[in-house]
Amino acid sequence: MSNLRQKWITAPLLKWIKKVLPPISDTEREAMEAGEVWWDAQLLSGKPDWDQLLNMGPPELTDAEQAFLDGPVEELCKMVDDWKISYEDHDISPEIWEFLKKNRFFGIIIPEEFGGLGFSPTAHAQIVTKISTRSTSVGVTVMVPNSLGPGELLMAHGTEAQKNHYLPRLADGREIPCFGLTSPEAGSDAASMVDNGVVCYQEYKGEKTLGMRVNWHKRYITLGPVATILGLAFKLYDPDHILGEEEDLGITVALVPTDTPGVKIGQRHLPALQAFMNGPNWGEDVFIPMDWIIGGQENIGRGWHMLMSALAAGRGISLPSLSTGGAKLAARTTGAYAHIREQFGIPIGKFEGVQRRLAEIAAIAYVLDSAHMTTTRALDQGRKPAVVSAIMKAHATNGLRQAINDAMDIHAGKAIMDGPMNYLGNVYRAVPVAITVEGANILTRSLMIFGQGAIRCHPYLLQEMEAATNEDEAEGLKQLDALLPKHVLFQFKTFCRAVFHGWTGGLFASSPQGVGSAAKYYRQMNRYSAVLTLVTEISLMVLGGELKRKELISARLGDVLSELYLMSATLKRFNDDGSPASDRPLLEFAMRAGFHNIEVSLIEVFHNFPVRFVGQIMQFLTMPWGHSIRAASDRQARACADLIMKPGDTRDRLTRGVFLGNPGDGIDIVEQAFISSHQTESIRNRMRKGGLRALNDDAIDAALEEKLISEDEAKKIRATAAAVNKAIQVDHYESLSPAGR
Repeated sequence: MSNLRQKWITAPLLKWIKKVLPPISDTEREAMEAGEVWWDAQLLSGKPDWDQLLNMGPPELTDAEQAFLDGPVEELCKMVDDWKISYEDHDISPEIWEFLKKNRFFGIIIPEEFGGLGFSPTAHAQIVTKISTRSTSVGVTVMVPNSLGPGELLMAHGTEAQKNHYLPRLADGREIPCFGLTSPEAGSDAASMVDNGVVCYQEYKGEKTLGMRVNWHKRYITLGPVATILGLAFKLYDPDHILGEEEDLGITVALVPTDTPGVKIGQRHLPALQAFMNGPNWGEDVFIPMDWIIGGQENIGRGWHMLMSALAAGRGISLPSLSTGGAKLAARTTGAYAHIREQFGIPIGKFEGVQRRLAEIAAIAYVLDSAHMTTTRALDQGRKPAVVSAIMKAHATNGLRQAINDAMDIHAGKAIMDGPMNYLGNVYRAVPVAITVEGANILTRSLMIFGQGAIRCHPYLLQEMEAATNEDEAEGLKQLDALLPKHVLFQFKTFCRAVFHGWTGGLFASSPQGVGSAAKYYRQMNRYSAVLTLVTEISLMVLGGELKRKELISARLGDVLSELYLMSATLKRFNDDGSPASDRPLLEFAMRAGFHNIEVSLIEVFHNFPVRFVGQIMQFLTMPWGHSIRAASDRQARACADLIMKPGDTRDRLTRGVFLGNPGDGIDIVEQAFISSHQTESIRNRMRKGGLRALNDDAIDAALEEKLISEDEAKKIRATAAAVNKAIQVDHYESLSPAGR
């Protein structure tokens, strides 16, 4: 039976797979092989095992990690004046640099045995999140040495000698690292890199030494202008066959002290007016000994794999931390401002248009914080989820953009007048930087998330591709034949689940035990997981290698996978928090928004599928009723908006980790006005019932005269009025030009 199947089914199928197999470049293969699959594979299985996710528990900090957050991190935030850094000095002060070095902020991830702090990914993330709510520039300065850079690469791939020499010096700030990957010719496309090295012998320190003569031009290198050690990626060649027969040895990564002869450090860039150090560098015929390669000579050609492995973890921490901090800051300040800022005698947060934006901000902060915590919890457990990290980078930075845009709209003139009182303007300017770096979001969304996810997370596809590319055709046929019955059974189960749940609206899908009224959301998650898995199977069968070039189809399917991950994390967070009833409006708003986005993406896939009738069939099978879940209602939006316009556990939990400023800072002034306003709310309500809506001396005097309030209450109201008036003010300056005076 097996021989017949191989002859009549498997062999023709193998030929077909080879024909439609998408071509995979070496850099793409390295990216796919880096890291590992995790919950993303469950979401593309058609039937997620929710116990695997929920039993992870919430992320936790050690006593030492919490003490560092409460101590040095808090002290650092108090030292920082972001307006001075960004617009007066255009640099971080020497005092802050010294504080960062002294307290080992550059060694957060370096083990204690090498003089670092040895903190967990969760602690690393929370440190960056809090600092970023105070200053993007300081946050980036701390973030970069602890993410993709020499420290992480040395820990994973360095020789013992390299670790012993460099890690202690990186931990205490004697060495400031940067990493040179991007060049004018090549950013995300490492195959286009023209930076090159040639294997050669040269005299070094008085001896004939085997090494490389390297030439490069790098740009956009964060910390480059102040770095003392440069991690450098380049293509290595051996035209004289010193090392062997092969000439093209591949992308290699080395550590180069910036005072090495031939290294040139350029002037700084100014990315979106952010003050963190960033700039270009060059190398002209720089001789690099072989033992400067990270991991030594045996790691020649493994550079791209090393970088992708580092990104598989780091991409899930650095920019998501900054983005989560920014979204929390937007929620905290905008909720407060919408309550204290009045128009027509009522808080602007009572206007329905504003309420919808407030709800969006609150939900984004809730989802990003949930996904951030879930991802770092996985990293704490030693996982390196490459696809999840890509999801986090792209969707966290996009979420930050939406939250800050909405916050700017609500603050209106308050947010566009620059000065120390403006706590949003600099975050707004920094958003494009976050979206661009570590892989531009357009590329990440269009090519990486689903492109990697569909292959890596599929239980059989990668193995089938390996069988199809096996040079031993008989062995490849044997491999494929063993996989075929399993894949067919998987397709049959997926088809049944997706069609049944599609036609019944997920009503009979399963849900984990003990989740209470949230069970309905788990059922819908199972429904859409099954639908995505079936649509993926059909798309791969019909389009094959063409799917890689259909970037918009791939992007939309990636959006579905991303939403499923973000919503999974949100459900996990709600469960970890004990399912508090006060948080339910946030959960409802977020889940409805996510389901709505999933349905929009799927319908766009069906309507734009290259083979039109196949798209129609997929919609008929999986979404016969069209849009079945509406976005959150106005009632739900009002409930979410109220949560961030009122003091309470939910507001504090949602915005945990936001630095609320030193006394007299813009954010502190708004926060104090918010507190004062709520403390006098009952007094204000009596005045309103008496027809006195304004918060000024005339209204207060009238309320006293009509005996609506007492003298003591009038004093409190005047203090509130003064606090609110101070909070809504903006910075102003003398005319900058003589003609304007």
